[in-house]
This record gives sequence, structure tokens and C-alpha cells, in this order.
Amino acid sequence: MSWQVEIDEHVCIGSGMCAALMPEVFVLDGAKAHTVTSAVDADETVLDAADSCPAMAITVTDGGREIGPRP
Repeated sequence: MSWQVEIDEHVCIGSGMCAALMPEVFVLDGAKAHTVTSAVDADETVLDAADSCPAMAITVTDGGREIGPRP
């Protein structure tokens, strides 16, 4: 199973929380974070990264259905 991960670079404030949790998926590049790849294996830590983003800039989808960040 594969999830899609996106970062809204217009919303990202570059806190680095995502890169600290999952450096294999997220990279802090200058003042913004970006994804190393947009398709990732289903992993609870990806959802944790989306949940911990202070700007709520990360979206995780599964088959087109948004599953992260969680409410």
C-alpha cells in the first residue's frame, strides 16, 4: 500500500519537525521543507509528521482520500 505526501510550500514555515521525524521522506531545504518522494509506504510516522507540522502544511492521502493530518 502506498500513500501520497505533499507539502504546501506556501504554508510551510520550515520548522523541520517533519525532517526530524522522517528524514527519508522530508528534507529541510533552506527555509522550506520538501518531500524526497511523494509516494511512500504506509507508515504511522508519516501521519505523525503531518500531525506535528505547526503550519499544517503536510497532506497525506490514501487513494485520493485525505488521511493526514488527523483531527
